[in-house]
Amino acid sequence: MTETETDTTRGAEGMPDAPAPTAETPSIDDLEEAMRDVVDPELGINVVDLGLLYGIDVHHEDTGTVATLDLTLTSAACPLTDVIEDQSRAALTRGPGGGLVDDVRINWVWMPPWGPDKITDDGREQLRALGFTV
Repeated sequence: MTETETDTTRGAEGMPDAPAPTAETPSIDDLEEAMRDVVDPELGINVVDLGLLYGIDVHHEDTGTVATLDLTLTSAACPLTDVIEDQSRAALTRGPGGGLVDDVRINWVWMPPWGPDKITDDGREQLRALGFTV
């Protein structure tokens, strides 16, 4: 190499590891687990096992740690968005009983549309126990 050339490693080998979650940044797995406490009021099954939770993003803002949830509903006409929003906030935010984040934002997502294929195996078992055929 000449004096003006540098030794550059390209690709994953030269990249630093992603930062590990800290006490201030909850893991996606922890947030997803907490979202199992959010129950669809009509079916009585949590939004994770129903396949209504499409994604979670966690980031920091001046006001603290914020979780942004991509959620859908079994029907775009479902009138229960406020109930699910309230349950999500209660499941994730810091309060007298603790919590994982300071704030929650919800993106209601309609594409791809929800269908029974999104239900997890656990969700299917729960629905069968309630008498649904899935």
